[in-house]
Amino acid sequence: MADSNPLQRLKGMERSDRALGSRQLAAMLPDPAGARPAYRHLAQAISALILDGRIALHVRLPAERELAAALNTSRTTITAVYDLLRERGFARSRQGSGTWTDLPEGRRPKGITRLLGPEDTAIDLARAAPGLPGQALIDALAQVTPHLAEHANTPGYHPYGLPELRAAIAERFTERGLATVPEQILVTSGAQHAFTLVMALLCRPGDRVMVENPSYPNALEAMRRARLRTVSVPVTDTGWDIEIIESTLRQVVPQLAYLIPDFQNPTGCLMPEHERVRLLRAAGRSGTWLVIDETLADLVLDVPAPPPFASHATPSGPSQVITIGSMSKTHWAGLRIGWLRAPARLVTELAGQRVATDMGGSVLDQLLALALLARAGELVPPRLEQLREQRAALAAALTEHLPQWRWQLPPGGLSLWVDLGEPIASALAERALDYGVRIEGGTYFATDPGIFEQRLRIPYTTPADTLREAVRRMAPALADGPSPSSAARRAHWVA
Repeated sequence: MADSNPLQRLKGMERSDRALGSRQLAAMLPDPAGARPAYRHLAQAISALILDGRIALHVRLPAERELAAALNTSRTTITAVYDLLRERGFARSRQGSGTWTDLPEGRRPKGITRLLGPEDTAIDLARAAPGLPGQALIDALAQVTPHLAEHANTPGYHPYGLPELRAAIAERFTERGLATVPEQILVTSGAQHAFTLVMALLCRPGDRVMVENPSYPNALEAMRRARLRTVSVPVTDTGWDIEIIESTLRQVVPQLAYLIPDFQNPTGCLMPEHERVRLLRAAGRSGTWLVIDETLADLVLDVPAPPPFASHATPSGPSQVITIGSMSKTHWAGLRIGWLRAPARLVTELAGQRVATDMGGSVLDQLLALALLARAGELVPPRLEQLREQRAALAAALTEHLPQWRWQLPPGGLSLWVDLGEPIASALAERALDYGVRIEGGTYFATDPGIFEQRLRIPYTTPADTLREAVRRMAPALADGPSPSSAARRAHWVA
């Protein structure tokens, strides 16, 4: 008889979809032959794979008998492996449903840890997000208070965004060279919200998505959670290989492509105009939707401001370009104001998608965003000058204290993509925390685990003196071996 409980059917589907095959796991593990004791050797390898992201969380591990056969070892050994994983918090079991991957108690996912902020006095270089001058926020609040009172007698739901803010964002696109009307704008709670709305509408689990490698880690994590299959194209210190991109679009035919052509995060590269034209043509031939992240486009330090990517499309060409942006990098991430520009028909569908999650954004935040955008000509130039000074201070400090490191000075954006010369980024980031610096290793920005271990992203969004002090602290962290506290942390999670 068929199961009449829809919830049980859904749970059963989830379990079958989230299982790791015995042969697949065996191929990821080292040969246990010769290792003594073998069960501890295998448990440590599986723990490391979970911490590395190569084995996802909440995935059912193979049955003991199946994995023993795949590894050509005894079932008793695999039983001991699973017992040790459960003891250390890397696995849990439910009666009748097998053994599932997990994380030890108290170990938060890294992406969430970054957003929670420092828990001590460490200098935080993990986030590239500048603050907003307090007086600017106070002035904006005073300016919008009467307008907020006008909205108080309305329901306050605006799934598309406040009409006046949509009009201001559309005018901003038009002034930059891309004619836009308010009907093409959807106001969102940041660029990340815009991207997740687009994925939910245009993609289904298993769809292929083309992404840069390295790329923005929160976007990569959103794709993983949506169970999309990413196909990466490299971005090096010299930029994009447009022929590889064209070949990928032609051969893979991805449903969607996520790109950051303006001061790419984390490399800082700026895509040349002729490459943008070629990319648009190739995407048009493959029918791929382009999601262009312009979050950093206004942070121009050494070059003229680039026009919107979509302005390079011909009137008769494809219109499958979605542009997302926000005020997080130019103003303040605390506002949680972003937007997307897309064909009007798609904006209507995305607004319907949005209603299913949050009904509409904060009226107060949108009024503040409107006031701050009106003062962009006054507020943004000083910010750019400050970023130039901080970038110069960081570069000078690195040259003085860590002259063996190499980087390309980006023409805009918020960070340096530093080549350490050897694959030590993760270990260095761990040691640096003991010296009072929180920073991300390059693997955090990779589409696949284990690469960019020779890279660090170092933002220049903090004051110059703070950046100089951070570099002074990192220099001895590089010279010294792992500290006792670092070794203890590794032993607790991996040993």
